Amino acid sequence: MKVRKLQEPRGWAWYVGPAIIKPLLLATTKQRWVDGEKLPAVGGFVVAMNHLSHVDPLTAAHLLYDHGRLPRYLAKAGLFSNKVLGYFLRAAGQIPVERATSNAAGAYVAAVQAVRDGNCVVVYPEGTITRDPDGWPMVGKSGAARIALETGCPVYPVGQWGAQELLPAYSKRPHLMPRTSIAMKVGDPVDLSDLVDQPRSMEVVNEATERIMAAITGLVEDIRGAEAPATRYDMRISGDPYRPGAPRSSAEPDGLGDPGGTEGSERRGGQS
Repeated sequence: MKVRKLQEPRGWAWYVGPAIIKPLLLATTKQRWVDGEKLPAVGGFVVAMNHLSHVDPLTAAHLLYDHGRLPRYLAKAGLFSNKVLGYFLRAAGQIPVERATSNAAGAYVAAVQAVRDGNCVVVYPEGTITRDPDGWPMVGKSGAARIALETGCPVYPVGQWGAQELLPAYSKRPHLMPRTSIAMKVGDPVDLSDLVDQPRSMEVVNEATERIMAAITGLVEDIRGAEAPATRYDMRISGDPYRPGAPRSSAEPDGLGDPGGTEGSERRGGQS
């Protein structure tokens, strides 16, 4: 159900996409949007949320579209290599990012410009689908923090739960019936005001990232009605269970996030 009318201009892709995807989501999911009215109706900002499933960009787009905003994602560059999909993604204003390459800097510049142009940029700061055994947010990467510090824009944390039931991590078989309950809760903007004018040291970026991850984790606790572990999962320490034998030190390179990085930290007090 539309909570707020769309006010920003949209090209053909944002007429075609919702007309196809939204009916599918309505048929297979039950939505519970909490405090979505906190999202700004106009102006540039970052949405930072936890990552549970490959379907997350669709369910997040549903949340934002229902609240009158069009999301811009940092999408894996490989998706753009398909002519049809690439044409659609570019028309929808999505931003290609080549992770772990020097070209990733171009995605950061594009994301900063998108925010300055008044757009909503969505970042999954964990950098990949969570590997925490119980689905809790992992350590964060610096993309959302760096965009916010560069632009001074607000970062709205979002905690979500349920998408992993619709499409489990790295599964190609969605569970379409019965309908999956998808819950998303929007928090207040993360206070980074004391950090914006400071030099962009690793300490400052880590602190901003930790505040964002703490806010996301708190929202996930609220919608799950449970308490997260005191220490967030870190693939550099615990490895990647989806890639047995992968070197722990290179389990997931630092980048913008998913596909959008900084060093992670413990939940209640930074570890850089």
